[in-house]
Amino acid sequence: MKRFLAIALAGTAVAAAAAFVSFPIAANETGHETVRPVISVKLPNVPGKNLSAALVTYPPGGKSGKHHHAGSVFAFVVSGAIRSETSVGGPVKVYKAGEAFFEPPGAEHLISENASDTEPASLLAVFVADDGAKLTTFDK
Repeated sequence: MKRFLAIALAGTAVAAAAAFVSFPIAANETGHETVRPVISVKLPNVPGKNLSAALVTYPPGGKSGKHHHAGSVFAFVVSGAIRSETSVGGPVKVYKAGEAFFEPPGAEHLISENASDTEPASLLAVFVADDGAKLTTFDK
């Protein structure tokens, strides 16, 4: 119960803070994933850098195409299980709710998908990148 309350309070605080910040992450729904901006703030102790977060939700069997990100990315699996592989992180791995992974600058995200064909999955992606940077670029 304490964990639930802490998560609920944190979510409320983030929602309240989000009302006062701009988002370099555009909300979108591709049919394979839904991206919802959560927060974006300039880092006062790191001039020229921004911290942004987005909730990425995959429907059953949903996936993203190959892509890369500006800056560093910390990903925390909120629900379900996410199958992920990057060009610098070793072989494909399934991360379950409560687990996290890191993508260093310059890494290509080769696989990012829901590990289940029957249940949705979501992750919170937290970016530290240059102010104004395009955070996600899909490969052609």
